[in-house]
Amino acid sequence: MDAAFELGLFTFGDLMPDTQAGKAVSAQQRMAEIVAAAKLADAAGLDVFAVGEHHRLDMVVSATPVVLAAIAAVTERIRLASAVTILSTADPVVVFEDFASVDLISGGRAEIIAGRGIFTESFPLFGYEVAQSDDLFAEKLALLMQLNAAERVTWQGRFRTALKDAPIAPRPVQSRLPIWIGSGGTKNSVERAGALGLPLALANISMPPAKLAPLADLYRRSGTEAGHAGALKISIGTHMYIGENSQDALNAFYPHYAGYFFTHTPSQWPAQEVSRADFEGRAAPHGPIFVGSPQQIIDKIMYERELFGHQRFMGQIDMGGLPFAQVARVIEMFAIKVAPVVRSAIGKL
Repeated sequence: MDAAFELGLFTFGDLMPDTQAGKAVSAQQRMAEIVAAAKLADAAGLDVFAVGEHHRLDMVVSATPVVLAAIAAVTERIRLASAVTILSTADPVVVFEDFASVDLISGGRAEIIAGRGIFTESFPLFGYEVAQSDDLFAEKLALLMQLNAAERVTWQGRFRTALKDAPIAPRPVQSRLPIWIGSGGTKNSVERAGALGLPLALANISMPPAKLAPLADLYRRSGTEAGHAGALKISIGTHMYIGENSQDALNAFYPHYAGYFFTHTPSQWPAQEVSRADFEGRAAPHGPIFVGSPQQIIDKIMYERELFGHQRFMGQIDMGGLPFAQVARVIEMFAIKVAPVVRSAIGKL
């Protein structure tokens, strides 16, 4: 078996204004469901659970490390990651210290997936300009990597107070926290990840995977040219729903999927109406989202494995007001009917 291939889940903790039953869950209940889902994933033997960061009233998670710490206290082995940490508008010192604390609580299971984020609400909230997003991200990522490498840091940049032999505490259980670069598929982010020798987390919710696959080649080429060939790793993340058969899965998930996109688009975009035809096109065998029977999910993971050669697959399973009983059932099927087959098949390659 190829132990390097990992299967995980992620959540954005979205809150729907109204569910099909006519009553939305509270923020408190939604948070409890996130922790419960992570406990189920851990008990079922999945490898990773990741939590997003958003600063909106229709998303329940803004303080990702706090939520991960709560999950760490009730789980035993599953790795815990952000999805993503909006590094452009965060203080890298606070980010490192928060995740080092999660690492200590979890016994060495914390990861940071750093990104610029497609949602822009955090920029005015924390006093930054969206136009400076890439410059902010590049500088703060460099500082975060330096904080990760040494107990004391001397540093100076444009966007933060300088550090002079500053003690950076606490230190994590892991010798260094895994730091991924999260991207929706921008060439600049992919090249940056490769050049720095950092693992790349690609989120793909709308593009045919075959069109995204060249970015994996670009990442590996950039990393190899920079001398990081042995450190390169790719994760692919997308929306996922598993049913007993294809039609049941499509019928059950579509209302939640369409409702999510209509109510949770980034503030700079108009609301998106996803037709049933568009949804089914995305869920087709060579489309970007994973909706179908366990065998269809297996086939699609293996199809993308051929395209990307990735080491991790992450599915977002609890979107659009999907009732928790259905979320729990998807976790169970993913862990019992999908994961063992995928791990065995990849181990034989």
